Amino acid sequence: MSASIIGARVIDPASGLDQVTDLHLRDGKVLAIGAAPEGYKAEQRIEAAGLVAAPGLVDLNVALREPGYSRKGNIASETRAAVAGGVTSLCCPPLTRPVLDSSAVAELVLDRARDAGNSKVFPVGALSKGLDGEQLAELVALRDAGCVAFGNGLKSFNNTRTLCRALEYAATFDLTVVFHSQDADLAAGGLAHEGPVASFLGLSGIPETAETVALSRQLLLVEQSGVRAHFSQLTTARGAEMIAQAQARGLPVTADVALYQLILTDEALTGFSSLYHVQPPLRTARDRDGLREALKAGVIQAISSHHQPHERDAKQAPFGATEPGISSVELLLPLALTLVDEGVLSLPELLARLTHGPAQALRLPVGRLTPGAAADLVLFDPAASTLAGEQWYSRGQNCPFLGHCLPGAVRYTWVDGRIAHQA
Repeated sequence: MSASIIGARVIDPASGLDQVTDLHLRDGKVLAIGAAPEGYKAEQRIEAAGLVAAPGLVDLNVALREPGYSRKGNIASETRAAVAGGVTSLCCPPLTRPVLDSSAVAELVLDRARDAGNSKVFPVGALSKGLDGEQLAELVALRDAGCVAFGNGLKSFNNTRTLCRALEYAATFDLTVVFHSQDADLAAGGLAHEGPVASFLGLSGIPETAETVALSRQLLLVEQSGVRAHFSQLTTARGAEMIAQAQARGLPVTADVALYQLILTDEALTGFSSLYHVQPPLRTARDRDGLREALKAGVIQAISSHHQPHERDAKQAPFGATEPGISSVELLLPLALTLVDEGVLSLPELLARLTHGPAQALRLPVGRLTPGAAADLVLFDPAASTLAGEQWYSRGQNCPFLGHCLPGAVRYTWVDGRIAHQA
């Protein structure tokens, strides 16, 4: 299949390209940017004046819910939702049933992702067997099966010595470890950020120190072990400052933030809507602003959806009895464009945090739009709008943005030169 995209604004943060030009695709690769090679004839020609062509988005945390949680979603439905949001590559966390702690589970996920034929899937394997924080998983075997990094989610290692040995082992094989920084004891029973809003609503709180205490411990162990570490789902301004200090000391650390943490604050909980129940919780406006500043400065390299689809019943209970999480991967680009509208980031800066930044953080072979690279790209209209939920592919409808009119609209998504989504 060959295609030419004519007259788009082509933005590739990896190479610094930002100009109105043509793109030519053939055999699943980017053939040329600018003039077409002599003798080249495209089977499809798309007039793209006024549209933006960029590398396909890279999302570092998308729960696919398969195997084990098919009532919430599956690989086919959630990767279909991903390409509708312009996401061509995603990482799925190990919280499946059975846990993604064996080669068999990793191969199952990859086989079903290939069968679905939507976005590319890069599994994150479990750091410990069963995510119980006691015994190290078979990391090298998981790497060989296709896992790109290893983490334990919000389930922590109770024994610091065991965690230290796990990090030293990972460092020996140059593996990346993904941390979710939340101290289990300080967060126990918590539902919202500890502060005036939680007190007013009578909700048990999770203090800022739940993140910063865990982050301090993890950063010290990273420094001791020399492991390459990625800190996922930061929620506090203080946490972002700690990451900046670690980077200034030369530690090999990167970070991402959930997109909803850049938009929402704990004030959203005042109506007791379970759609805003997330873990770690929504924080204050000061934290949101601090995260935005860290994103602008490049301390936080990646924006992720942290997509967690749920069945309807999971959100239909009193706030404290509902399951946390937001389904949002198919709104990743339109929601992110609100940051451009608000002047938080320029469009090239935003696309850098959605493509090249996350790809670099986990060393993924994606996120570039250069000749010879895989033809993974998104073509969107920045002047159009998206009515969230007008079309919805995810099995989970637990999204507080449904019904909102958001900036920008995805027109096409290509994966390996094949149209995976067309509006």
